[in-house]
Amino acid sequence: MNFARGRPSVVVLNVGGTRYSFSREVLKDFPLRRVSRLHGCLSEQDVLEVCDDYDRERNEYFFDRHAEAFGFIMLYVRYGHLRFVPHMCELSFYNEMIYWGLESSHLDYCCQRRLDDRMSDTYTFYSAEDLLAEPAGVWSNGGSSSSSSSSSSHGGQRRRSGRRDGGGEQGSSHAAPPPGAEKKWLERMRRTFEEPTSSLAAQILATVSILFVIVSMVVLCASTMPEWRAPENRSLEDQSRIIEAICIGWFTAECIVRFIVSKNKCDFVKRPLNIIDLLAITPYYISVLMTIFTGENSQLQRAGVTLRVLRMMRIFWVIKLARHFIGLQTLGLTLKRCYREMVMLLVFVCVAMAIFSALAQLLEHGLKLGEPNEGYASIPAACWWVIISMTTVGYGDVCPITIPGRILGGICVVSGIVLLALPITFIYHSFVQCYHELKFRSARYSRSLSAEFLN
Repeated sequence: MNFARGRPSVVVLNVGGTRYSFSREVLKDFPLRRVSRLHGCLSEQDVLEVCDDYDRERNEYFFDRHAEAFGFIMLYVRYGHLRFVPHMCELSFYNEMIYWGLESSHLDYCCQRRLDDRMSDTYTFYSAEDLLAEPAGVWSNGGSSSSSSSSSSHGGQRRRSGRRDGGGEQGSSHAAPPPGAEKKWLERMRRTFEEPTSSLAAQILATVSILFVIVSMVVLCASTMPEWRAPENRSLEDQSRIIEAICIGWFTAECIVRFIVSKNKCDFVKRPLNIIDLLAITPYYISVLMTIFTGENSQLQRAGVTLRVLRMMRIFWVIKLARHFIGLQTLGLTLKRCYREMVMLLVFVCVAMAIFSALAQLLEHGLKLGEPNEGYASIPAACWWVIISMTTVGYGDVCPITIPGRILGGICVVSGIVLLALPITFIYHSFVQCYHELKFRSARYSRSLSAEFLN
């Protein structure tokens, strides 16, 4: 603070009427970013960009913030533990944290869970980009760590009124287009295609895409019916091909546009949903090329198996619905995060299958305690009985007939229930967490959608 040379070396912070005294050197490496910025201020004007008011005579900086919340934040500075203020809204305290330069990760684990639950209940979640993008007046009480937040607080009214005359010239320059207009347009297009809840146009686009998926699935299912393929219904088959071509055209155009407006082309190609889109679209063009080059002759008949396989790969279009439904997105994200638990579940089942199938084959066929049970003639054959017993499906096509075999079957069923239940708890909690995260992300765009409806 070069402008304060000759002033007392003691700095006083006045937060909501509560004073805190520090040496000037302490501010340089202060854990709170907003406070540490005072050390680098070169003029009083720079100071007023950080705090709400400044008393030069007493070297005192005024912050019109929640005094009790700052007291708890100071406890974090001293002892390294940050917890919520009792009887204070978690979101209000979180806004105070953002103002002083802290994040939710600085909270203790128990308080992080409380904050997540609170955000889930109120459907509000604001990322750093959202805070910077909001007008200053909206965050006058909550504030972000940027200077625009401090200028919107209640204590900054005097400072803003003193600068009102100097800001007139700046306001007259709004006629010029913004420098990043093209990037904003691409970002808006990207959100329209990637985030179905980001705007009204995105919802309309998502609805049309869902209709195309449903129509294509209905046509695919109907084309496998014998009545549909009868010679007298040749016109229906021709119409289904036309509908199929229209759906493929829509999916192809959608995929191309999403690729063009994507930020990173390599990441776009690596995303699982985009790979599924490619797998669903490519077989159609391969089958068309094969039909063109082979024609309606015996060569096409020999390639019929390949064409049928390619045609059935269009069932992947159903997975495109994951772009528009949080439930399917939650399922995919849960499987991605819980692959260790899924592997553990698979190991449990395989170990139990090896043990019980060997014992079942021995008791039902190997020892010849009675008439040999041909359903257990080998260990691989007994594995089928083990898996349907552990999952409590029980088709009844294979069952033990000896008393030791039936006792083993009961143990197998109980063991299957226990082994399958152990990892399910972890997968369930991960599913709930993934659902809340995706719901938070979807709620970010609800404000822009509401504004578009109002306009």
